[in-house]
Amino acid sequence: MFFSNSTRSLASKTIVAVPATPSALLKLSLKNQVRTLSSTPPMISNPHNREFKRTIHKGSRLQYDAAPSFFPEQQQQVTSFQSRRENDDSASYTNPLVNRFLITAEVTVSKIFPAGFGWQASSILASDHLGYSSDTMAFALTTGLGDAIGVLAGHVAYFSLKKAYLEQTADSSESNSIDMERETQTGILLGTAALCSGTAWQPIVDTLQSLQLPFLQVFGGTWIGCGTAFYFGLRLGRTVLSGFFPHIHYPTFENGRTDKSLSAAIGGATGFFVGTDVGYFPGQNFLGGVVGIADGTSNLVGCGLAGSATSLGFVTAQSTLNAVYPRGRLWNDGK
Repeated sequence: MFFSNSTRSLASKTIVAVPATPSALLKLSLKNQVRTLSSTPPMISNPHNREFKRTIHKGSRLQYDAAPSFFPEQQQQVTSFQSRRENDDSASYTNPLVNRFLITAEVTVSKIFPAGFGWQASSILASDHLGYSSDTMAFALTTGLGDAIGVLAGHVAYFSLKKAYLEQTADSSESNSIDMERETQTGILLGTAALCSGTAWQPIVDTLQSLQLPFLQVFGGTWIGCGTAFYFGLRLGRTVLSGFFPHIHYPTFENGRTDKSLSAAIGGATGFFVGTDVGYFPGQNFLGGVVGIADGTSNLVGCGLAGSATSLGFVTAQSTLNAVYPRGRLWNDGK
């Protein structure tokens, strides 16, 4: 006797008759499984499930539709730059590259030219009046001190005059932005670094020339050696002076990177300064006809040529860095 495949539905459940054959039983079991899956979905034992579903479907699109194609810090820099440009007036906005060259020119006038001028003037003092030979440490220290005084005095004098000029032109906002206490402390830091590079210049040049190296090798070796000495002076100055002067920052990774870029440009200034010596391989000295200090040159003209040599070297090196360095990585990017 066979049972029929009949079912009847009640209010809250379904009663299924047992099929008489294995094949009928299999078909009916699969049919019930499909019906069960297509009805009410199973509950997930996650207490946060309901909140998670609301978060996903709350917006107009899924939150995790794609991975970003940029680094967050790059987007932050772009957004910050765009917001600054939108907030600035069109008349006062300055292109970052143009701003680099404006600061380069300002530094050349206020510090680089006075540094070369001061070094040459102190060398005249050391040799003609103090009787120091150029191969002595006393001579090196005297010239380094003259270099440092030139940087400090030039920096403070420049910003003092700039502040006074802005006050006369009734530009109070620009004038108030120049804090002479801060500028004086900045000049002390830069003067400390110039003391190191200015002191190192003569011993480095004497050593390289004693090896009878070609002019270009003396030029390059001085660039690297004095640039390194300047960087060492900056880091040492930050370490020591930051405890006494609030506007001098303690050494960090960030200012270490900008200090390196500035030191590279200062190295260029010291390398071009080698061109003032017209007595060493004059046929190889491509700078001799421009900044060479020949015998019989007056002291004042010689000091002017020395300042011109450092200025030319700094502008050449810094202009290259301005053109190739990424935005926000140079010392003159305001970081």
